[in-house]
Amino acid sequence: MKKSLLLYLFILSILMTIFTYAFLSKEVAFEQERYKKVTAKLKDSLNSVTNKLADANYFSLEKNENAQNYFDAASGQKTIQYEKLIPYVTEKLLDFNANPKGNPYVGQDQIGANKFIINKVKILNHRWIIADYSDGEIWGEVLLKYFVNDDESISFEVNQSLLYQK
Repeated sequence: MKKSLLLYLFILSILMTIFTYAFLSKEVAFEQERYKKVTAKLKDSLNSVTNKLADANYFSLEKNENAQNYFDAASGQKTIQYEKLIPYVTEKLLDFNANPKGNPYVGQDQIGANKFIINKVKILNHRWIIADYSDGEIWGEVLLKYFVNDDESISFEVNQSLLYQK
């Protein structure tokens, strides 16, 4: 009796070990396959986002080599590094927000009690800037020309301004 009980327990433990091994090996294979699918999907998503970002930055001074070459002086007298120029031009344009009547480069006069200020700036190339402005209630966009003068000061000129309706 004792021997048969031990034999049954031994057979039962061998069967449990075989079933556990089969289950765990299939689970590992399933997890590996799932990992491959998720990794492939994430790579596709990353490539998609990278392509969208490249398309979005197509019109930017950081990616436009022709516009960057504009600041490399052919005569060799002065060369302006565009990496330093972008924050400098942005800062100079945003400094006009402190004006009591609002930023003069939004192309709009003050409509209500609030003044128009520029919120976001994107430098498109060596000549153009697009900016978003608002007075807290009304929003708009402006296309500006900018010039780097010989004394390294920046001058702006409003080309076109657009005010969105409420």
